[in-house]
Amino acid sequence: MELQNYQIDFNIPRIMGILNITPDSFSDGGKYLEIDQALDRARHLEQEGADIIDIGGESTRPGAGAVSDTEELRRILPVIAAIRSRSSILMSIDTYKARVAEEALQHGVNWINDISGLRFDQEMVRVVKKWDCPVVVMHMLGSPQTMQENPYYQNVIMDLHAFFTERIQFLNALGITKIILDPGIGFGKRLEDNFLILRHLNSFKHYGYPLLLGTSRKSFIGTVTGRAVEDRLAGTLATIAWSVVQGASVVRTHDVAAARDTVKMIDRIITAST
Repeated sequence: MELQNYQIDFNIPRIMGILNITPDSFSDGGKYLEIDQALDRARHLEQEGADIIDIGGESTRPGAGAVSDTEELRRILPVIAAIRSRSSILMSIDTYKARVAEEALQHGVNWINDISGLRFDQEMVRVVKKWDCPVVVMHMLGSPQTMQENPYYQNVIMDLHAFFTERIQFLNALGITKIILDPGIGFGKRLEDNFLILRHLNSFKHYGYPLLLGTSRKSFIGTVTGRAVEDRLAGTLATIAWSVVQGASVVRTHDVAAARDTVKMIDRIITAST
């Protein structure tokens, strides 16, 4: 894939490892609040083969309470600075707040991962333009506090296309072109919506931007498999394999080593010559 200045080659699918420095994330809340714990986790993600570490200081699980930008920065900045002091690995900041994004960039982060698609904080557009950095534009219905309160779509795929078309046109008009698209699995989606998005994922490739998929350990996997959060690896890997077949450029996961092996195998099958 010929894409310039994303700081990474998308000719092979990439792995984004999750580092949540939060007390209340749905899968790993409270595990990495201390800086030594967070740094050990970052080191582990890199050793397992993560191409990008996605760092978040505020949980965005359904119903999660918001935190202030000051608290978010208190959680993340020491970790970001410490990781950057010893590693050149790409880092993204999982935030919808412009102040948090800008200070994270100042401390060595490379990408912004905005669950609101740059809609919640109007200053985020200014930050992305100023830093000329890649930005993940995700679709979400409502907010983390409200997104799973009876979400409804007449046609979720058409709604996603309308959203991406509007966002791309808006951002391109401002000179922002280093865009990664994320359809937002589990963010204001019903069970059937998540599966329809996966089924029709390839339809979002025509925009010409990389696709990012985050399915790791999410509740729709538990609903189908009957597995608890900590036992959803097989279901997660199935969605990762399907996503890569459908053209995903980045998969976001808690389980980097297993995801890496899955992606390598699927990519080898896809690229096998006759």
